[in-house]
Amino acid sequence: MKKIVLLSLIFLSLSVKGQVSKNEVAKRLESYKLVKLTTDLSALSPQQREGLSLLIQAAQLMDELFYMQSYGPKRLLDSIKDETVRKFAYINYGPYDRLNDFQPFVKGIGAKPKGANFYPTDMRPSEFDSLQDPQKRNPYTVIVRDKAGQLKVVPYSEYYDQVHIAAATLRMAAIHLNEDTALAKYLRLRAEGLVSNNYDASDRAWLDMKDNVIDIIIGPIENYEDQLYGIRTSFESYVLVKDLVWSKKLEKYVQYLPELQKGLPVDKKYKAEEAGSSSQLNAYDIVYYAGDCNAGSKTIAVNLPNDEKLQLEKGTRRSQLKNAIRAKYENIMVPIAKELIDTAQLKHITFDAFFSTIMFHEVAHGLGIKNTINNKGTVKDALGADYSALEEGKADILGLYMITQLYDKKVLQEGQLMDYYVTFMAGIFRSVRFGAGSAHGKANMIRFNFFKEKGAFTRNEKTGRYTINFDKMKTAMTELSALILQLQGDGDVEGVKKLIAEKGKIMPELQKDLDKLSAKNIPVDIIFEQGIEVLGLDIKPNTPMPPMDPKHLPTPPAPLIHR
Repeated sequence: MKKIVLLSLIFLSLSVKGQVSKNEVAKRLESYKLVKLTTDLSALSPQQREGLSLLIQAAQLMDELFYMQSYGPKRLLDSIKDETVRKFAYINYGPYDRLNDFQPFVKGIGAKPKGANFYPTDMRPSEFDSLQDPQKRNPYTVIVRDKAGQLKVVPYSEYYDQVHIAAATLRMAAIHLNEDTALAKYLRLRAEGLVSNNYDASDRAWLDMKDNVIDIIIGPIENYEDQLYGIRTSFESYVLVKDLVWSKKLEKYVQYLPELQKGLPVDKKYKAEEAGSSSQLNAYDIVYYAGDCNAGSKTIAVNLPNDEKLQLEKGTRRSQLKNAIRAKYENIMVPIAKELIDTAQLKHITFDAFFSTIMFHEVAHGLGIKNTINNKGTVKDALGADYSALEEGKADILGLYMITQLYDKKVLQEGQLMDYYVTFMAGIFRSVRFGAGSAHGKANMIRFNFFKEKGAFTRNEKTGRYTINFDKMKTAMTELSALILQLQGDGDVEGVKKLIAEKGKIMPELQKDLDKLSAKNIPVDIIFEQGIEVLGLDIKPNTPMPPMDPKHLPTPPAPLIHR
């Protein structure tokens, strides 16, 4: 505890003596648009409303846990006296601007460690390589130093006390939601998973429940924060209410997944695997974000579970967060298009096209290949830290490929095919503003520069507006799809690194156009007014929220050490 207090004083000193100018931080803070997260809960029973409240409380614990993983105890940020800087630090879960390549915005703070707080900041690669513990690559563990200074693997369930409180909260929610037996079963199994550090049974139960109105995604899930090895997973949560009408509308697309897999524009050895037959496609209104998915750029669609074996066996659930998608479309997408897209093509910017490109991005995660064709293991293991950027790029480009195929088959009938291509292009401008340092940012830049090289668009030098060439963009889409699928199937580490190095960066001309969007005060992303009170549940929390200190206090957050 003394160490935590000392760190708080150090951070306070740094934030007062040497922070980036208040005007600069205020400008960055204004790049986020505040959106209220709510939905119609009138159809929920009193028991369901109480259960929903408990799920939000469990999600809040995930929020605190992610602070520990990404930077350090939240109280380190609470100590910042300047309200503007403090708010910006909360959005970023630390003193690094996630939409600006993790650039520190408090002077005196060093670069964000690539391994976040998953590893000791002084750990040498050779130390990790020589560590003999078979659990060192377990995604639900941290690496710490023991009293002798040697590396040690500690499970999340042992390292973070608060997972047990979250598990208890989920069990309470299961009691209130027992009228939905499938959801209650999942909550009980997820609670067990938090304690046992094994999530296989709960992932299966989550895929098996299909008629529930209330849903929650919770636990350590994505590995984006671990930019050192791409192994460790981060805590997060989405609390969801299903949109039954839109979910019914999306059901028809699932049956075409096997056919789409077979039709991928690549040699058959790169598409020999088959996705599970239980894949689902649903639409939700999200009522609470927490943790990793709430840090920096906000997730608006989810494809889970991530386990490759389970994906092949049972498929995945693609969850489209409809109210968040619409918020980004109205507040960000449309204003961007009005500035950068050729005025003659603005009519092709539509919400249906935006929703579909996001939806089929998630569907595309389940296509392609999960295991390399040359005995290098899974694609994820073979590509390591570069896996996420290539996988996100695959999902983006294959999503557009699938749209094209379904539209040609007259399965997808909304609007014109050109709507999807122009909206897709405008979407690149929206997403690349998240910065080229993230997996999604690198994926967007690879696609933008590949399209440019292939003549998929032209830029008017006088107006700075972009015009899409449909035929060339279609050709480029097919070629990039094949390239990414081959790199994944071959587990081609050097090929992926070369692709990222050559095309995964923002060139000066594009940066000039992005700066124009900032000058027009177009938001980069959204932040949320959310929670029990916002939803009008008027239910007092029943679960205590203790200080978030781990059992084994980690090395002081690296940013607090002068470099």
